Amino acid sequence: MNVTLSISVDQHDKLFDHLFPGDNLEAAALLLCGGAKHADRYRLSVREIILLDHDKCKRLDDRISWPTDLIVPHLDTAEALGLSVIKVHCHPGGHSAFSSDDDEGDGELLPIVRSWVAANLPHGSIVMLPSGRLFGRYLWQGHAMHNLDMISVAGPDIRFFPNVQRNTAAEPSFGASQDQAFGEGTTSTLAKLRAGIVGISGTGSPLLEQLVRLGFGEVVIVDPDHVEDRNLNRILNSSVADAQAARLKVDVAETAVLATGLPTRIIKMATTLMSAPAIHALSVCDVIFGCVDTHTGRFLTNLVSTYHTIPYFDIGVMLDAAVEGDDKGKILDIFGTVHYLVPGRSSLISRDVISLSTVAAEGLATSDPAAAAQQVRDKYIRGAVASRPAVITINMFAAALAANDFLARVHNYRQMPNADVASIEFSLGQLRLVADEEQEDCTLLRPWLGHGDIAPLLGLPELWEISQ
Repeated sequence: MNVTLSISVDQHDKLFDHLFPGDNLEAAALLLCGGAKHADRYRLSVREIILLDHDKCKRLDDRISWPTDLIVPHLDTAEALGLSVIKVHCHPGGHSAFSSDDDEGDGELLPIVRSWVAANLPHGSIVMLPSGRLFGRYLWQGHAMHNLDMISVAGPDIRFFPNVQRNTAAEPSFGASQDQAFGEGTTSTLAKLRAGIVGISGTGSPLLEQLVRLGFGEVVIVDPDHVEDRNLNRILNSSVADAQAARLKVDVAETAVLATGLPTRIIKMATTLMSAPAIHALSVCDVIFGCVDTHTGRFLTNLVSTYHTIPYFDIGVMLDAAVEGDDKGKILDIFGTVHYLVPGRSSLISRDVISLSTVAAEGLATSDPAAAAQQVRDKYIRGAVASRPAVITINMFAAALAANDFLARVHNYRQMPNADVASIEFSLGQLRLVADEEQEDCTLLRPWLGHGDIAPLLGLPELWEISQ
């Protein structure tokens, strides 16, 4: 089982401030975590942080202890809500491994937690170092503890802390040139990640090509549609034969990836996001890219990102054409935006990219596929008269912008702080590239940060039946 833990940057900062008060003594906290499982992956996401009072703990420079009654109320909460419990403490001296005292303490505490919560859930222990780095382990079935495969911090900078003790096969030689640009560590980390792409046409198609060539370990692709003749000028690796056979877009994409012989594994979801399998597959991803135009698709993707603390890149493009006069149909400008969403901060709703009224109008379930498809086309190309515009160049530009934004947050190469780049807007007509700063937190979604899988899925009544 591949078990990972995700935490938002704001939660990480809160922990750091508590664990390192400046006295060079160990300090501790508890994390109550939601969870999600898909196949052989389980993702823990931090829902609540309980800071253990310094004055009520026995704190030394190399160990810490506390009275049992200090954590009992929180174990009761975990039992009532079905949450995983993670003990976290610091090593102020920077020791980057569990000590013998840690082994003894975890060996006593974690079995008690497992018995108390009485649910088939992983519970664990993590250590924070003065650099902010995290490493950890968990207890699930049996008596053996296992290292967490990855701990990630979702913020303007995306930090991945993989299990460095796991033996991995040598990285494929195709990544050697990439190592020169982004470093061997980044390339090695990408091979351990699962990315999600919602919408594999338009911007999603060239994005998948890039993620595979970058060396991602797994990519989940979600798209219910089949290839049509009008798609052939925008979907990489699609053919006339695919359109004639009405092959599913996800099947065409998987076939192309398999043909490369590269190690990326594709997980296909030939469905909309309004399905339990698609939501579960995305909920254990390390990063999600949204490549859909509907408000509903973007809203659901934003929810998955929030509930499971997953960094989310939303990609949108628009061709603006004259709607009347002698220039009717003439392209006036080409716009696009890559929005980066830090879980627990602003959302596509608070940024006015989508509206709940439009989500309601779309009905969350497409009752009229033909009308819905036309609506997407009307949004995608405002006022254009051509039924099959050649937009692959624009889609590839926008997809590359999103992929490079992700890389900048993992391996910072920009000359401005990532905290100053919440979205990137481009105008090809004006040859303009503009970064916008973060906006206010979304009061609607923030309370659901790290809740993991709940019933109904994503807290939506419409998903109650299919989540059972």
